[in-house]
Amino acid sequence: MPSQTDVVGIGNAIVDVIAHADEAFLAEQGFAKGAMTLIDTERAEALYAAMGPAVESSGGSAGNTMAGIASLGGRPAFIGKTRDDLLGQVYRHDTTSIGVHFGTAPAKEGPPTGRCLIMVTPDGQRTMGTFLGISAELGPDDIDPELIAAAEITYLEGYLFDPPPAQAAFRKAAEIAHQAGRRVALSLSDPFCVDRHRAAFRELVAGEIDILFANEAEICSLYETDDFDKAAANVRGHVAIAALTRSAAGSILLSEGLSYTVAAAPVARVVDTTGAGDLYAAGFLYGLTRRLPLPTCGRLGSMCAAEIISHVGARPEARLSALAAAAGLG
Repeated sequence: MPSQTDVVGIGNAIVDVIAHADEAFLAEQGFAKGAMTLIDTERAEALYAAMGPAVESSGGSAGNTMAGIASLGGRPAFIGKTRDDLLGQVYRHDTTSIGVHFGTAPAKEGPPTGRCLIMVTPDGQRTMGTFLGISAELGPDDIDPELIAAAEITYLEGYLFDPPPAQAAFRKAAEIAHQAGRRVALSLSDPFCVDRHRAAFRELVAGEIDILFANEAEICSLYETDDFDKAAANVRGHVAIAALTRSAAGSILLSEGLSYTVAAAPVARVVDTTGAGDLYAAGFLYGLTRRLPLPTCGRLGSMCAAEIISHVGARPEARLSALAAAAGLG
């Protein structure tokens, strides 16, 4: 365990497989554009065979966020479940080589390491078919109490919320963090995930979460409304900080009765939106651990999101610390 940890992320350890596709392909394969669909082994194999040339890299939402924090110069850690197979070895190497502490031991039995098949349409939108594999079996026993207690912020990935053991792991981590005087953050991750577990998410948000990340569709799903302003009003009082992203319209930050509007950072061309929310969270959380004002945290998030959508893949290609310094945000 590192002597100091800024943020520990808990999420699915997933290897991303990214390929370009048109909307006809999505329809043919039965996917809702822009959403994440859970698939089984057979479906994953059939989809992979049908996809075009692909780029493979370690991913997973919380893993991407920790990678972003490392690129900014922070001290992140990750808790996620892999198998002792080839993809598990790849994931561990990719994660530790960029400066993320990853101490979760690989499982010696069970399903293989998970993978996410990502189809990127010409407008940069990503549609995902996710085979969770062994990552879905993460449970309370995988939570490292010392690591959670030492981390300034524990970050929970909403995508992992489907399996009951993971929900129990989230609650255990939140309890440990709060007993140690630390903060807990949650990303809602996907509106369809919120739809499946709305009551449980609301209970978690109201009782355990200090910092909430959500995009417009996710926060509206949480509060069952099509009115973003109404959804934003509903989240007030439940969390200390809410960072609500609105794509090209930037983000809205809510805290202690105050509201800040942060513009999206400019990008020459949107290539692939995979990981935009993950990297926004990276910049924002890094800023919080550096005690920066909330608007500055939001600008860091926007900068990181702009970098990630300018190329294929959900891990930074540029050194984010250098970009932040150049923008006067470091």
